[in-house]
Amino acid sequence: MSNTSIRDMTVGSPVKLILRFMIPMCLGNIFQQFYNIADSIVAGKFIGVSALAAIGSTGSLMFFVTGWLNGLSSGFAILVSQWFGARRYDRMRHYVAMSVILSAVCAVLMTVVFLAVNEPVLHLMNYSEKIMPEVKSYMGIIYAGLIVTAAYNSLAAFLRALGDSRSPLYFLIISAAINVVLDIAFIVIFGMGVEGCAYATVIAQGISALLCFFYILKKYPILHLKREDFRISFQSFGRLLALGIPMGLQFSITAIGTIIVQGAVNVYGEVYMAGFSAAGKLQNMVNTVFTAFGATIATYVGQNRGAGNMQRVKQGVRYTQIMIFVWSAIAMVLMYFGGKYMTWLFIDPSETAVVDVSVLYFHTVFWCYPFLGSIFLYRNTLQGMGYGLVPMLGGIFELVARTAIVIAVSGKASFVGVCLADPAAWIAALIPLVPYYYKKTAGRFESK
Repeated sequence: MSNTSIRDMTVGSPVKLILRFMIPMCLGNIFQQFYNIADSIVAGKFIGVSALAAIGSTGSLMFFVTGWLNGLSSGFAILVSQWFGARRYDRMRHYVAMSVILSAVCAVLMTVVFLAVNEPVLHLMNYSEKIMPEVKSYMGIIYAGLIVTAAYNSLAAFLRALGDSRSPLYFLIISAAINVVLDIAFIVIFGMGVEGCAYATVIAQGISALLCFFYILKKYPILHLKREDFRISFQSFGRLLALGIPMGLQFSITAIGTIIVQGAVNVYGEVYMAGFSAAGKLQNMVNTVFTAFGATIATYVGQNRGAGNMQRVKQGVRYTQIMIFVWSAIAMVLMYFGGKYMTWLFIDPSETAVVDVSVLYFHTVFWCYPFLGSIFLYRNTLQGMGYGLVPMLGGIFELVARTAIVIAVSGKASFVGVCLADPAAWIAALIPLVPYYYKKTAGRFESK
């Protein structure tokens, strides 16, 4: 275990370890999201409102498919981090090998299924015939490239399970820069339209996956797999899926809720679609800090869970909650007063109607960011401890709340009513998570 990028999170100051791991994770999340954001910016600036509405409104669908793959790989990586924390590197490599097989099979199956249902799903989301062809082409290309998305997510998850959050960041920076260059080249120079954005995204993600792969080959002997590591074990498949499926479902259930909300927004027309999409992209940037804290605490808890140190787990969670509240306060001020100006990244300031929709959304939801951040803390803590069912239940609560608000207000109230679906979902998601966490950490730590 000679690589200096490997970070043992079972010893040392929890706050320092969490921040050192979280900051590269946060930057990595920003650059990973930058794919779709760059597509939206280039399309909005060089093609227009219609293109921004087409690409920007696919964010919920992108989250659905990529969230499933991200959830699976994150769930699989929990066992990797636990065996790493327990210093059982042979078992760790075995679970890495089984994860590779499961991720590849899942990506291929998803590509086939989503290509088959692409158009029917878009009709269910109330897309107009005007932008339907563009959205269908864009998502079709994204679906075809899911294998490279799965490859990057899996490889990056393995690195993070060993405490290395920096290397995936560096590779994402490189591929994000390539994505921007390709976006401009395909759209401005070659006139490929929204399809050019999709091809740029897939190519850039493929590059980040290759960079991760060759880096692991060169720098991580501890992750070099042998033939015996790939010896099929259905028991190991079962353990991986017991963590991966709930996490994948959790992301997908959340995404289904956002798809339902997006469908309600689409009824209001392209101006609202564009404004809502721009607001969503900006809010995702706020979310990157929350998701980085979540991924960090999952690795931290996973390693300390493997080492059997429950007091250290609770200490890390307590400090992370404080840091999430601090960022929430900053984000509330930033988005309430600065959301208008940040929307100009996506659309010309002269499109005042689009900007006003974005501002209205922020003024409706900003107060609920502390609840949003806490979801990632408690959900990922429970997952790091090996509990997958209740975090998925939190996603179900989230979905029910979003759906109930949309049904209650869609077509019967102002756009503000639809915006309130997000705060309702964030609060509802915490209902099962917080009590279950305190129940599981109240007494003596159970060893598995």
